[in-house]
Amino acid sequence: MSPALLLRRLLLAIPTLFGVAVVVFVLLRIVPGDPIAMMVPGEATPADIARLREAYGLDKPIPQQFVLYLVRLLHGDFGVSISLKQDVLGLVLGRLPATLELACVSIVLAVSFGAALALAATYWRGSWLESLVDGVNSVALAIPEFLWALLLILAFAVLMPLFPISGRIDPMQTSHFSTQFYLVEALARGEFGTARELLAHLALPAAALALPLAAVIARVLKASLQEAMVQDYVLLARVKGFSDLRILVREALPNALLPTITLTGVHFIFLVGGTVLVELIFSYPGIGNMLYGAASNRDLPLIQGVTIVFALLFVVLNIAIDLGCVLANPRLRH
Repeated sequence: MSPALLLRRLLLAIPTLFGVAVVVFVLLRIVPGDPIAMMVPGEATPADIARLREAYGLDKPIPQQFVLYLVRLLHGDFGVSISLKQDVLGLVLGRLPATLELACVSIVLAVSFGAALALAATYWRGSWLESLVDGVNSVALAIPEFLWALLLILAFAVLMPLFPISGRIDPMQTSHFSTQFYLVEALARGEFGTARELLAHLALPAAALALPLAAVIARVLKASLQEAMVQDYVLLARVKGFSDLRILVREALPNALLPTITLTGVHFIFLVGGTVLVELIFSYPGIGNMLYGAASNRDLPLIQGVTIVFALLFVVLNIAIDLGCVLANPRLRH
């Protein structure tokens, strides 16, 4: 990707983020319900409610609220959470690393499992093993993430208590972290016991998110591999006497990865923003869990802050996906 194209993509992010800010602001104002009335006790007087509305700027006309909101955003001020009484940006940045670690572990599991299924189905094409792989894909894809979460809890926490089912780390864990990226920090410091503890808490929620995605990756990669296996360079490799496994892994797989890279990147974005139900089921302290609480309490500043951060992540990850595609396919560099 040329520097000019990269600069253009970055400039296009500005109207995208502005559009997201407008849509979120408008939608939250037209939804019925008063967030101030939900947070005050029953004995609060009208004067108390009026003071709170003034404190959060909800007493001003809607156009003025919007202008003030944009000005604060430009200064990096996302406001103060109505329900939690804390700085919104600090809350979001405090919970986001947990969700990013969950999404990263999920995507690693999904890519590993999906690629293995696609390679197996292609290698044993036409046999009963291909039918078995297709059946596994169909089952994995038909069951949604939250149902996978419940099934995994039943299997690996109730019937066979192998993994914890709540939280991010054992409360009795004595390790102290200087950042919110617990797993990354534990691995960097060589605390492999702590890393195993963190991975044990991540295993079930990550698997619940990864299984449907693995089925999608397997289908897309299998289709790409089957197209690659009939190309001339594969025929040439067969003429040279290369084994089927080498042809599949060394010749066909690199040329079939481009659609899978794009699909994986897009789904990683959805994973970051779509972990709400799984985080709720496992009581995982990520941003999805916090967003559910914000929506329940109609915490307007917190919902707006989470949405803007998600939009920013979406833009950055889309640019990263394009860069990954360019690196995987040199023909796209010009």
